[in-house]
Amino acid sequence: MTSTAALDTGADRADRRRWFALAIVMTAAFMDLVDVTIVNVALPTIQHDEGATTGQIQWITAGYALAFAALLITGGRLGDIFGRKRLFLLGIAGFTAASALCGFAVNPEMLVASRVLQGGMAALMVPQVLSIVHATFPAHERGKVFGLFGAIVGLGAVTGPLLGALLTQWNIAGLEWRPIFLINLPVGIAALILGSRFITESKAPKALKLDLVGVVLVTLAMLALVYPLTQGHENDWPLWGYVMMASSVVIVAVLIAYERAKTRRDGSPLIELSLFKVKSFAAGIAVQTVFGLVMGIFFLTWTLYMQIGLGWSALRAGLTGVPFSIAVSVAAGISVQKLVPRFGRKVLQAGALLMAAGVLIYVVEAGHYGLGIASWQMALPLVVMGLGMGLIVAPLTDAVLSEVPREHAGSASGLINTVMQMGNALGLSLVSVVFFNVVEDHAAQGNAAFVDGFRSALVWAAAILVGIFLLMFALPSKPAVGADGETAEADQPAREPELV
Repeated sequence: MTSTAALDTGADRADRRRWFALAIVMTAAFMDLVDVTIVNVALPTIQHDEGATTGQIQWITAGYALAFAALLITGGRLGDIFGRKRLFLLGIAGFTAASALCGFAVNPEMLVASRVLQGGMAALMVPQVLSIVHATFPAHERGKVFGLFGAIVGLGAVTGPLLGALLTQWNIAGLEWRPIFLINLPVGIAALILGSRFITESKAPKALKLDLVGVVLVTLAMLALVYPLTQGHENDWPLWGYVMMASSVVIVAVLIAYERAKTRRDGSPLIELSLFKVKSFAAGIAVQTVFGLVMGIFFLTWTLYMQIGLGWSALRAGLTGVPFSIAVSVAAGISVQKLVPRFGRKVLQAGALLMAAGVLIYVVEAGHYGLGIASWQMALPLVVMGLGMGLIVAPLTDAVLSEVPREHAGSASGLINTVMQMGNALGLSLVSVVFFNVVEDHAAQGNAAFVDGFRSALVWAAAILVGIFLLMFALPSKPAVGADGETAEADQPAREPELV
């Protein structure tokens, strides 16, 4: 009797520990998600207060995305080799320190550098979250846990812009925009202390080796493309910019050759090139990249349009986006649970067309109402766009992975998240081309130039979304079923949902 009671107490204690661990890693994931979205709404205030250039404004967001993308796969492998708990704690400590540097930045250059560091630390922290869940919870409970993670993603999408708007609007202690970063400090410190106590260490039984050369080549290729696109506008599109962009193609060719050689040598490349022989995966990677590009273009130009062009406060801009966030969350839940199992790929394609329709409605409304447009008049296009986005983001990862061999599911998942972030960074850099160039050309119109710039960006986004619709024909018609006949969920329980 006593021994049974002791066993029950021990089991209860272990059960409490793993749920505490879950709360800690989910809090860290939430912090990262909010940090991605919280910055956008504060960018016009940062530009005004710090005298940041348009290029620096782009780098505040693109630098984070670029560092996150470049180190994401390596961060996951470091956790497999040295321990997920250890890398998680290192990542959250670094993320918290980088947040402090962002909050106390004395100039735009320091803020950009701190954001790059923050993105790198997020790349160490985020891949460990679902790996820790996978190691902590048995298979029959993971579905419930991943459902919680999806709810956290939705909550982050809604909370980030609102929290950023409130913290900027309140101007706490005269710190203006800085609390959007400083709020991470108490959360990060608490997660660090509690995580060291409650998270159980785990490693992969046979982890792949690091491919640091691959990381360097990927980073160089992205920088060679992103840097001239971001800085070209301010430098009147110099010759060196075109040379850098051309060199990115050469670097990618070198990367492919090196990855092939590394595969033959030790079987642990950064990028598993054999995956691209799977048509649905290759097309899916293209969809993820281009979808990230659309998101990068839209969210930055939307913020600048509302706050600089229309002269709205950060709070009004944040509240205007609430219908969009709610629509994304609602459609995401319905698509996974009800629509995709029945209609498969058609749901994602409908999402792309719905987003394009919402964008075009926005083009018409922005042109018709001009600077006099009201928040409620934006609700229709935002809800249509949000519903379309929700139909895409939730099921897209499974659609891309459904025909990938099980032994490569982990590598494929990491690559999917990486290209999404790379696409986002590229989209942010393209804002110079599709938005700022138009604003400058129509500068004589005053604030109305921002309306023209925003409409230009939306037209580009609509065209890209139509391209995404066409690419989706290469996805499996029923993405929920894996190539080996089992569900995609069984292929890789630790797969990471898209963090948008």
